[in-house]
Amino acid sequence: MLIRKLYKFENAHIVRQCTSRRCSRSIHGHSYKVELLFTAPSLDRGQMVYDFGLTKGMIKEFIDAFDHAITLWSGDDPAYLADMKKWSERWVELPVNPSAEQFARTIFLLVDRVLQQTEMINGESDVMLEGVIVHETETGYAKAKREDAYNSTMGPTELDRIVFSERVKAEWSNPEMFEELLAGKRFLNPDIV
Repeated sequence: MLIRKLYKFENAHIVRQCTSRRCSRSIHGHSYKVELLFTAPSLDRGQMVYDFGLTKGMIKEFIDAFDHAITLWSGDDPAYLADMKKWSERWVELPVNPSAEQFARTIFLLVDRVLQQTEMINGESDVMLEGVIVHETETGYAKAKREDAYNSTMGPTELDRIVFSERVKAEWSNPEMFEELLAGKRFLNPDIV
């Protein structure tokens, strides 16, 4: 069975080396919608694939890191990167160009790692992230599946090369959660209330 969870965020970027001059030469923003598609072969004790309430913790906070932020590509001009970091306290730096396709791959990797490192305690069984759809506009989106997210020919998406600004991390319920995720810490879903 498949379930879908929708998130929204506002973000600015430049997509270098694309064919549209407006997109490749001017900072601009989008109202993004992100769909996470979860699957499982059976249901938990609440007869759900995965309780939507569980997606309001780390998963939501990682996606919210992009809200009212600028997303930067680490391969961009160093002077541009320094200026953006100087004038914006909310930024995320990726090892890939921040296109809708790379947003989808990056979010897939973050959410997939959260699921892999989470102890399920309500009878969840083999919950998997099937896909991430990132709507950049009303008429255009990119969808990443597992084979896309982990495909090195689409660009280096190693999580340890992502940098979240100090302001972004300070707004998380646990400012150390990204470092803990990278270190392989196990996370425990909350108990049944």
